[in-house]
Amino acid sequence: MDYKERFEEIYRENISRSGSEELLEWLEKTDFFTAPASTKFHGACQGGLVQHSVNVYEVMMEKHFEENVDSRESFAICALLHDLCKAQFYKVSTRNVKNENTGAWEKQPYYSIEDSFPYGHGEKSVFLIERFMRLKTSEAVAIRWHMGGFDEAARGGSFAISQAYDRYPLAVKLHLADLESTYLREKGTSSVRKP
Repeated sequence: MDYKERFEEIYRENISRSGSEELLEWLEKTDFFTAPASTKFHGACQGGLVQHSVNVYEVMMEKHFEENVDSRESFAICALLHDLCKAQFYKVSTRNVKNENTGAWEKQPYYSIEDSFPYGHGEKSVFLIERFMRLKTSEAVAIRWHMGGFDEAARGGSFAISQAYDRYPLAVKLHLADLESTYLREKGTSSVRKP
C-alpha cells in the first residue's frame, strides 16, 4: 500500500463529518498527493506531503492518543490535513548545476514556492478545510498552531500560542507529532529528488 492509499484508508475509516467526501474529491483535483512537503528539508520529493501527513497521523496515534479522552476523527483531521496549505504551493523549476565530474553545466529540477494565496501557514489550512467541512474549535486551533515557535506569528512574542497549548491538548499533540515526523522519522527524505 502506498502513502496515498494509506491516507485515503485512514481518512475514510475515521472521518465521516459532513463535507468530508467533497474535501477528499477536491484533494484529488490538486497536487496534494504528488507535492513535496518542503523545498529542501523534510519530504522534498514527489509525494513527500502525503507521506508526511500519514507519518504525523501514525506518530499522533502511537504516542499521544488516549482512549476515552481523544477523538479518532479529530486526530485524523488534524494529522492528515494540517499541511493542506501546501497543495498548489510548490512548482517544479530548473537551475543550472555544475557537474563535478565533467565540469559541464546541467539543468537540474528543484522545487520552488509559488503561493497564489499568501494567507499564512496554519490559518490557510484551516481556511481551506472549512470551505468543505466545519472544524471543532480544538481542531482549528491545533492546525493553526501546529508549527509552534516556527510560525511567523509566534516570533513576535504573541501569548496566543501559549494560551492555545494550555487550553487545547490536541494542539500540543499535533505539534509534537509534526516535530517528530519532520526531524526524526523523515530525516532520510531531505534531499530534492527528481519529480
